[in-house]
Amino acid sequence: MMTGPGVIQLMSLREQVYEHLRGSIEAGALEPGTFLDQNRISADLGISRTPLRDALLQLDLEGFVEVLPRRGVRVRTLTLDDIRHLYEIIGALEGAALLSSGDALASREIETLERLNRAMSAALDTADFDAYYALNLDFHGVFLSRSDNEELKRTVRVCRQRLYDFPRERAFVPEWERRSIEEHAALIALIQEQDLRAAADFLRDVHWSFAIQMPFLLRYYHLDEPGGALE
Repeated sequence: MMTGPGVIQLMSLREQVYEHLRGSIEAGALEPGTFLDQNRISADLGISRTPLRDALLQLDLEGFVEVLPRRGVRVRTLTLDDIRHLYEIIGALEGAALLSSGDALASREIETLERLNRAMSAALDTADFDAYYALNLDFHGVFLSRSDNEELKRTVRVCRQRLYDFPRERAFVPEWERRSIEEHAALIALIQEQDLRAAADFLRDVHWSFAIQMPFLLRYYHLDEPGGALE
């Protein structure tokens, strides 16, 4: 992570400032609702305000911060409505990615899905959240990688980051994680039957169903009433 003047040298300034700020949000160093001290950030990183402004505009576009006229830039607070919208987007796009090639998944892809799902279960047994999180991304990446739509994949990535990096929770809701593994197994069964349409519908209407997952979401995010902010 960037810690002092002159640290940004090789990559695009905007890209590195963006990654620095995103990392700070994920780590909880920049908490939801916090106004950013842009002068301090520029001084700490040894940069001008221009690359910082460009990075903040990208973060605003992606929903991580909000630019408030005459007030400054604030880290956004994730609401239950935000989560509902993100679930709708991810479910629709992951289903589209699964259908995009028009062909059934190869046996090696199905074996990869099964292996990753078993590894997720093992990670739960040892309460290794970081491993579980990474394996879950890899699981969904198996069918996301089938799509040649880079904008689709970028949108899913950003939506997942918004869901899990505000900041990232480091605790389990064991019943939810076990249920997710069971849903993965049901998805694999549909894929093995070569019914990609049913598999895509299952992704959208069950695995990424806000209504179905909401009891777990409320526990995971410690949410107030619908439309309210995260505590």
